Amino acid sequence: MKTILIVEDVAETRQWLTDIAEAAFSGCQVTCAGRVREGLSSLSRTTYDLVLIDLTLPDGSGFDILRHIRTDCPETLSVITTIVSNDANIVAALSGGANGYLLKDQPSELIIRQLKQLADGIPALSPSIARRIMQHFSNTGPAAEPDAELTQREQQVLALISRGLRNIDVAQHLDVSESTIASHLKSIYRKLGISSRAEASWHASRMGLTPGGRTGGSKV
Repeated sequence: MKTILIVEDVAETRQWLTDIAEAAFSGCQVTCAGRVREGLSSLSRTTYDLVLIDLTLPDGSGFDILRHIRTDCPETLSVITTIVSNDANIVAALSGGANGYLLKDQPSELIIRQLKQLADGIPALSPSIARRIMQHFSNTGPAAEPDAELTQREQQVLALISRGLRNIDVAQHLDVSESTIASHLKSIYRKLGISSRAEASWHASRMGLTPGGRTGGSKV
């Protein structure tokens, strides 16, 4: 990794991550950004080998950075570096194209080892995150018949939900009422045998309904 971008709003943490990146990839050039806007600006000017992304930023979410990388910088590796470890964010990040999910409460030496693994094509995952992913998949494996069981509109709703949008945002996007979205979600959850948005994100990824995949076009 020759060029690395760190998107992190806390100055002390930016320096800490810079030291980690330089220890993991000797001679690399590190650029830092403290906001989503600054991160996107840097990505528009420079091609980076790796971007380390905090999820909680003053002017938005690290998912905004992740989506930009997936669509506009497909050769760039991205790793979430955060203290947030809930299942919904983990699933959304990995289904959104992240190449790793590292918790900042780990020792620096462990994070350095995990980042070095990227060069061998191994995702950079905190041990606790890897265990939770294994547990998640063991609990939420395919519970339904092929996705043809979902209507095209339900596929659209599932795709938008997997991007982290709220019901009201999905309703505005599809120009329907929020109660209609709630009804679609109830049907989706019943058909897939799930009960959470994290599980919905997993199934959306499996079906190819995440951003860049198919979402269906008909209003059903």
